[in-house]
Amino acid sequence: MIRKKKFDFFDAMQDLADDALKASSILTEIINDYDPDQYQEKIKLINKIETDGDDDVKEIMGELYVAFITPIDREDIVQLVDKLDNIIDGINGLTYEFHYLNIQEMRPDTDKFMKLINEAIRSVQQSMIEFSHFKNSKTLVQNIDNTNRIESLGDKLYTQHLRTLFCDEENDPITVISWQKIYGGFEKVLDACEDCADVMGGLVIKNS
Repeated sequence: MIRKKKFDFFDAMQDLADDALKASSILTEIINDYDPDQYQEKIKLINKIETDGDDDVKEIMGELYVAFITPIDREDIVQLVDKLDNIIDGINGLTYEFHYLNIQEMRPDTDKFMKLINEAIRSVQQSMIEFSHFKNSKTLVQNIDNTNRIESLGDKLYTQHLRTLFCDEENDPITVISWQKIYGGFEKVLDACEDCADVMGGLVIKNS
């Protein structure tokens, strides 16, 4: 009888972090070469990553249900998986907002948000790589701190651009409302990265 290979929860969570980085990279391509008539194929790629991620989450939950022993507490795995999934959901949500808000062009410095998002997700991904051996890792805490630092930079950028939007430049109310939502979407992804990093940081303390 062939014994089923033991499910690796850390590998499964790493896959979610990798997918978040892939989705972020595709969104960067969309923003850097923005063309509302041509981006549909790339949006489909992000949508597929999000759908596949949901399937991965269901698989992890199913394995948690039947697993006799887990590497960390079950509720901690659930929490971390939820935070990783939120990052992917946030990126996917931005693509829908570009579409239903009928965004025709990017505003100045939009690429700066994506640069921060990419950096934050990469820090989360690197943290996830280290998390499986967190007791011996020399870089996990540094990566967690870096994610929090990037999120703080994102807060400042968000506030700056909202002020520009409401007070300085834009007179069209539709544009103001649309870009308020877009900026909020960027901020949501950065917050999701910080949430994920904070959960890992808490789990390191709990399991040390």
